[in-house]
Amino acid sequence: MAKIVGGIGCSHVPPVGIASDKGQTTDGYWSPLFEAIPPARKWILDQKPDVMIVVFNDHATSLSFKMVPTFAIGVAPYYENADEGYGPRPIPHYEGDDQLAWHIAESCILDGFDLTIVNELDLDHGFSVPMTVMFGEVEKWPVKVIPICVNVIQYPPPTAERCFHLGQAIRRAVEEYDEDLRVMIAGTGGMSHQLQGERAGVINTEFDIKYLDNLSGNNIENMKKPHLEYIRESGTEGIELVMWQVMRGALDERVKETFRKYHVASSNTAFGVICLENDN
Repeated sequence: MAKIVGGIGCSHVPPVGIASDKGQTTDGYWSPLFEAIPPARKWILDQKPDVMIVVFNDHATSLSFKMVPTFAIGVAPYYENADEGYGPRPIPHYEGDDQLAWHIAESCILDGFDLTIVNELDLDHGFSVPMTVMFGEVEKWPVKVIPICVNVIQYPPPTAERCFHLGQAIRRAVEEYDEDLRVMIAGTGGMSHQLQGERAGVINTEFDIKYLDNLSGNNIENMKKPHLEYIRESGTEGIELVMWQVMRGALDERVKETFRKYHVASSNTAFGVICLENDN
C-alpha cells in the first residue's frame, strides 16, 4: 500500500527561484539561505519518495479571478511551468501521477471535501520555488507530482483547521491506494509577510518561530488560529501558512523535526523550511 513518509513546509518567495536560475546562490545576499539547504535535500532523497504532493496557491496565473476554487487538485499526467509575465522558468516540466491524483480526488470528495478537478494546469512560482528548494538544479525531477491548490488570495480562504482536516483526508486516500508508493507532502507559502499597504514588508520573527515550534509540538495552536489572527500577526500574505496545515494533517499526531532553516530577509519576507517525519 502507499504511505506518506514525511512532510515539508516551505516558503515560495519568487526571488529564490530567480537567484537559483541566475546562478546567484553563492552571492552574499543569498548564500546564508542556499548554503543551509543541502541537509534538507539529503533528508528528502533519503526517504526515497516516488511522489510529491505539493500544496500551493496559484497567483491568478492559471486560475484567474474568474474562478477561485477553495480547493483544487491537478489530475494531469504532465505540467508545464507557467509564464508569469517574464517567460517560464528555465527548469524541467513535471510528470504527474494522474492515477494517484484521481484516486485522491475521488476519495476526498466521498470523504466530504469538494475538490475542484483540474485537467490542465501551468504551475507558477508557488509550486516551482519549493521544488527548487527541495531538489535543487536538476535535469529531471526525481519524483512525480500532484498539485493541490488552495485559495489564499481572495477572501474567504479556508480555515487552518479545515486545511488540517483535508490533510487527514489525503492521508486516508493515500493509504487506501493499492500500490507500493512512498509519498511526501509539502505545504508551501508564508512565512510572515505583507506586500502592500502601511505594513508592507512586515516580518514577525517571534510569530514565525512559534509557528515552526508548534508544528512538532502544540500544533493545535496553529490549527485553531482564526484568519484575523494570522493576518494581524503575520501580515496579509501570512495567511498562506494555512497551507502548511494540509501537510501537517497528513502526518502522524506525533512527528519529529529533522531540519529547519529560518532566514530573514528573503526579498521583503521571512523564508522558512522545515522537514518533519512521523515519530512512530
